[in-house]
Amino acid sequence: MTATPATAAGDALRREIRDQHADRRFRRLVTAAGLFVLVSLLAVALSMLWGGREAFARFGLGFLWGQDWDAVQGQFGALVPIYGTVVTAVIAMLIAVPVSFGIAFFLTEVAPKWLRAPVGAAIELLAGIPSIIYGMWGLFVLVPLLAEHVYPWVDAHLGALPGIGALFRGPPLGLGMGTAGLVLAVMVIPFISSVMREVFLTVPARLKESAYALGSTRWEVIWDIVLPYTRSAVIGGIFLGLGRALGETMAVTFVLGNAHRLTFSLLEPGNSIAATIANEFTEADTALYRSALIALGFVLFVVTFVVLAAARLMLRHLNKREGN
Repeated sequence: MTATPATAAGDALRREIRDQHADRRFRRLVTAAGLFVLVSLLAVALSMLWGGREAFARFGLGFLWGQDWDAVQGQFGALVPIYGTVVTAVIAMLIAVPVSFGIAFFLTEVAPKWLRAPVGAAIELLAGIPSIIYGMWGLFVLVPLLAEHVYPWVDAHLGALPGIGALFRGPPLGLGMGTAGLVLAVMVIPFISSVMREVFLTVPARLKESAYALGSTRWEVIWDIVLPYTRSAVIGGIFLGLGRALGETMAVTFVLGNAHRLTFSLLEPGNSIAATIANEFTEADTALYRSALIALGFVLFVVTFVVLAAARLMLRHLNKREGN
């Protein structure tokens, strides 16, 4: 029994109405999911700001550049943890970015096919190792190695250089900002190299083959073809690793030395925001002490937010230059 044209038209109209209702419900659902992220972000920021209100009211903006951290006298300043956080993250990125680029280049352009899958899987496994394992490795393996064989040479040779020698001059304790930066580099290399590897694989093969056909070397292909094609994604991966380095806690706490002292030497112990909070939160026995630690958390939130916002602005600027 065949349906009449009027019946078919009615079914089509009901189906269209039903699809419109379903589409509106789906749009509301995904909109709520997106707003949930924004509301959660705002709630975290406001809660930390509210928790640190006593410290900000007591010290004002001077809390950001104060060097004193004396729980007995009730004097707190965030300059030393901020400085240690930024310095260790910068050291990590200076090491991790070139190494990650080399790993991604090797896996996409140089390594034989039978080797690419095992090495790629090993990198992904490194990314899944808990940070406390990296911290224990750094404390029990890396620190003695650096203290006995590396830092004495660095202090004797690089420490004597004019100007930059102050960065490499100090007692070879093994603990310090240089060691923390090295451990952070090992931690973020899997993240950055994985992103670079995936985006390098998205480059059309015909572009690279055309460059090779014109006589380009592998370095010229990667520098002139692959990197310009994937520049935005590569920068995004680098800033993703930087965000991880800025907020790392346990691995840094093990090897940083946790000395609340401002020093320019990478061989001497220092402190970071995350390490300060992890070490001292259970010992905070006054409201002002707890407020200062929560205020440090808010400062770390702001620093990370500024870094990621700068990454977005940089990517937007690159897209404008490319005409997108």
